[in-house]
Amino acid sequence: MEHKKILIITYYWPPAGGPGVQRWLKFAKYLPEFGWKPVIYTPENPSYPLLDESLLKDIPQNLEIVKTKIWEPYQLAEKLNKSNKKFKAGQFDVGKNQSWKSKLSIWVRGNFFIPDARVFWVKPSVKFLEQYLKENKIDVVVTSGPPHSLHMIGLGLKEKFPNLKWIADFRDPWTEISYYKHLKLTKSSDRKHRQLESAVFKKADITLATSYTDADNFRKAGANAVCITNGFDESDASTPLSVTELKTEERKSKSFTLSYIGVLEQLRNPENLWKVLDELIRENKEFADAFTLKFAGRVDDKILHSIESSALKEHILNLGYIPHDKAVEEMANSCLLLITNFPNESSKGIIPGKIFEYLATGKQIISFGPDKADVSRILSETGAGKHFSYEDSQTVKEFILHKFELWKQGSLLENTQNIEQFSRKNLTEKLTEILR
Repeated sequence: MEHKKILIITYYWPPAGGPGVQRWLKFAKYLPEFGWKPVIYTPENPSYPLLDESLLKDIPQNLEIVKTKIWEPYQLAEKLNKSNKKFKAGQFDVGKNQSWKSKLSIWVRGNFFIPDARVFWVKPSVKFLEQYLKENKIDVVVTSGPPHSLHMIGLGLKEKFPNLKWIADFRDPWTEISYYKHLKLTKSSDRKHRQLESAVFKKADITLATSYTDADNFRKAGANAVCITNGFDESDASTPLSVTELKTEERKSKSFTLSYIGVLEQLRNPENLWKVLDELIRENKEFADAFTLKFAGRVDDKILHSIESSALKEHILNLGYIPHDKAVEEMANSCLLLITNFPNESSKGIIPGKIFEYLATGKQIISFGPDKADVSRILSETGAGKHFSYEDSQTVKEFILHKFELWKQGSLLENTQNIEQFSRKNLTEKLTEILR
């Protein structure tokens, strides 16, 4: 049987690092098993905030990859202010940490580059892909954002090929994402963002969301929205040991390790957790002697500076950014895994991609974010940990102490349940059901 073809338009592709690249890299890996041949369209010379050469090995053999050049203004922005490098990953200095240069850069980014600084790739891509679609039979086109400029490519192609099936994949929301309100938008710029977002929702045949709440919100805004979360790849995951082996391994461990894997910016900084840990170290010598706070990824300098000004300073192990396969190993070599989300209610639908790889390790998870978040639902369904608000302190302290006591007894790790629904292969099968 001849495979149908799906054209995937994505900015992030290996050697890009971070969770943004993995969603369609993994879909591309498993799509052929369900009768679909993926074709990737991606920039030839992108400006990635993170690089991870280890992900290159996940690119399927014989995968067709089409590339064209892109121009981005980030090099100019970084000359103005080195901290502008954060913008490529949607990060910002906030509050008292904002210099006048940061404020100016944010204003320019939000008002001159709509929807984002990759907008200069839109017209050349529409022109190139119009010819490509005329010469090649493509059954479905997917645009994946952010950057949401890629959805503008989808809009342009839909105008030229009205019968083309177009799926707009929103890995994060557009105007509802937490940092949107920090862009210092004028009224006219805000209106333009919302008009473009609305056009995508109305014109796309299907809008994919990565969380249950986002799918509901997109439907309310006029989209034909379906939720397909991110997940874990069983071939990547460190398979949990048997319960007996886990207890043995935990007894051997000399350190009660709480790990954060990934990028941590100021808008998702769990300051109450650092205060709780500082108290525990000062109050509990046994805890202080055993505790390690491990970071594997990129942590904002100002967050690190704040933590290092407390009793936590002597307990930090900062590995910096490491390849994805090594990051999975560090997850497995931890006792508790930390995940954080933006604190405002509008972010309750964001499910950070790392949670699924956390689940695959069988380790317990401590999560921070808004009340009734989708992450809380997942942790409850799988028995994999607990979700807290950014105002919680005493309950956080009790949770950590309880896990510490279990660790001392060699019985900390608990088996997770119902996680197979989040395997990349099962999620790809779900995707193909809506492609028909």
